[in-house]
Amino acid sequence: MAPVLCLFLAVFLTVSSSNAQGPPSPGFSPTSRVSVVTFDQGFRNLWGPQHQKLDQSSLTIWLDKTSGSGFKSLRSYQSGYFGAAIKLQPGYTAGVITSFYLSNNQEHPGNHDEIDIEFLGTTPDKPYTLQTNVYIKGSGDRNIIGREIKFHLWFDPTKDFHNYAILWNPSEIIFFVDDVPIRRYPRKSDATFPMRPMWVYGSIWDASSWATENGRYKADYNFQPFVGRYTNFRVSGCTADGPASCRPPSASPSGSGSLSRQQVLAMNWVQRNYLVYDYCHDPKRDRTQIPEC
Repeated sequence: MAPVLCLFLAVFLTVSSSNAQGPPSPGFSPTSRVSVVTFDQGFRNLWGPQHQKLDQSSLTIWLDKTSGSGFKSLRSYQSGYFGAAIKLQPGYTAGVITSFYLSNNQEHPGNHDEIDIEFLGTTPDKPYTLQTNVYIKGSGDRNIIGREIKFHLWFDPTKDFHNYAILWNPSEIIFFVDDVPIRRYPRKSDATFPMRPMWVYGSIWDASSWATENGRYKADYNFQPFVGRYTNFRVSGCTADGPASCRPPSASPSGSGSLSRQQVLAMNWVQRNYLVYDYCHDPKRDRTQIPEC
């Protein structure tokens, strides 16, 4: 075998082996600091009740050609840690969105805030895309100013449940996958940061117009039902009507401040190996609309 080919294979195998092992340990588990709540303790059905089933501690929601389904928290929050273990459907899921997110769209229609974890359905030969997004004061209604950063995952999210979470406090938003921070969105100005109370939502719905490769592949109901499974809900935060002295859970072991050095190293690994889109690096975006970049 030629020396150059040998070198290429050695490098390829080293990188593949490194990636297969997953990210370095973040050294801290925010999930372990937040107690599990049952669905009934923290949530209620919002729409599509006939497409929702609660079995002990697990919630199943599904989409077919008649309807999808969604749920909403019983209380609104002004900060906190919000997570769930989610298992996605394998096979053809193009056009389908399975989500877990914060929003106040019902309270501020046309002028709402939102923090999203969305799984964009796919075709069987390609991995799911996890889309994180932040909307502020109507950007997402009349003025569509999304702040999307998209990732592939270092595991198959259809094989088992994995923990996905949003930590939102007055200074930053951090997205976690299995306690590994994958994105940090700092508060650089009031104009680019959501500060009004939000509810916690989850849903499964048809977004064929954009979800999979910008709408190239649509939902195909020959493969229905499309199913999302949720368990181990974790909600701990400052409610909208709570005391001003309330402090949300910490993202780091220090109990204050932002991510530790070890957490940042884990996040950098994910972004280096699995980030597939960053709105700040999109030349088509209007820079005046995203000053935080």
